Amino acid sequence: MTDIIAGVEIPETAAVAEATSHLRETTPPLIFHHSRRVFLFGSLHARALGLQPDPELLYISAMFHDAGLVSPFSDTEQRFELDGADHARKFLLDRGFSAKAADVVWSAIALHTTPGIPGRMGPEIAVTNYGVLTDALGWGLNGLEGDQVDEIVAAHPRGEFKRDFLQAFVEGLKNRPDTTYGTINADVLEHFVPGFRRASMVERIMNAPWPK
Repeated sequence: MTDIIAGVEIPETAAVAEATSHLRETTPPLIFHHSRRVFLFGSLHARALGLQPDPELLYISAMFHDAGLVSPFSDTEQRFELDGADHARKFLLDRGFSAKAADVVWSAIALHTTPGIPGRMGPEIAVTNYGVLTDALGWGLNGLEGDQVDEIVAAHPRGEFKRDFLQAFVEGLKNRPDTTYGTINADVLEHFVPGFRRASMVERIMNAPWPK
């Protein structure tokens, strides 16, 4: 039976079914529901903007985009976005997807927190970012139909999303704070973790091993 939420059809493919099952089992409900909302909101924005992302690749991008915040995905000293991107690429390649398709998904996930760039790239990359911006920050929310938003939130409840999502960032990043250099992720640690001090590019340049 086709799964349709707010007029958006969840792709009926083996990879989508496996990703859904895998992420449901390995991420907390907060991340799972957020990821599904990202796909749904992104799909609505794509429709309104005349963009045509590959639904399957968009879904995989959305489902893995925050996986790097939680174990077993957060096992490398690197930005959490790269954790999710690396695991998504392996997931696709292991299932016979082309390297090109895997690279699209990798880029969508790796860049989803980077301001200004995703929207200038391919539709899957742009739309993943739009979905993230809508669910996390309310970007473009007023342009969506209220009944569609209500249907999405009914299917995938937000709960205490603002509080719990920020806490998930703290838990996912506090043990590898250096990976937040130059990213918006440092904002979270600076606000919530006592003693954290973000690294400065000015300091890095001034302390570089050059005489002048």
